[in-house]
Amino acid sequence: MRMKNTLSTLAVAAVLGLALPVTSAFAALPVGEKAPDFELKAALAGKPTTFSLQQALKKGPVVLYFFPAAFSAGCTLEAHDFAEATDEFNQQGATVIGVTAGNVDQIAKFSQLECRDKFTVAADPGAKVAGEYQSTMQMKGQTLSDRTSYVIAPDGKILLSYTDKNPDAHIQKAMDAVKKYRQANPA
Repeated sequence: MRMKNTLSTLAVAAVLGLALPVTSAFAALPVGEKAPDFELKAALAGKPTTFSLQQALKKGPVVLYFFPAAFSAGCTLEAHDFAEATDEFNQQGATVIGVTAGNVDQIAKFSQLECRDKFTVAADPGAKVAGEYQSTMQMKGQTLSDRTSYVIAPDGKILLSYTDKNPDAHIQKAMDAVKKYRQANPA
């Protein structure tokens, strides 16, 4: 397992064109834990907004995903996949929010181009919120958000906690958790 994580880290660094070392804590908050509340400056469809977890949870479950940096290869792929799935998440009563500590000055453009105006992207300068979620990594001496997806129930409890440098499985795992929640809690 450790070898797989090391290889994933090396692959991410290579894709991002970044010099090593990249280190990750691999200790995201566990399922069942209470999700820390937060409010961040954000963008939706290129326009500034504010995202409040507390407000979003009033509408239903929240799919919160942390990603390292806007416009990097893996993060762009993940944003495209979440954009394609956003309508289905919305049909399940879930809100999608992407949060990054990297390239925070580019979230408006990223929300428009890569998130295709489908969901909100928030800036987490200094990875403060990512730190509360134990979803950080070190890259070139900078603390960034690690690639971690959470599904949070309206009561604030974490239903899914998934960390993997590879963005491929994040959307399906989040969708499965939202659907499981919705089956147990019909609207």
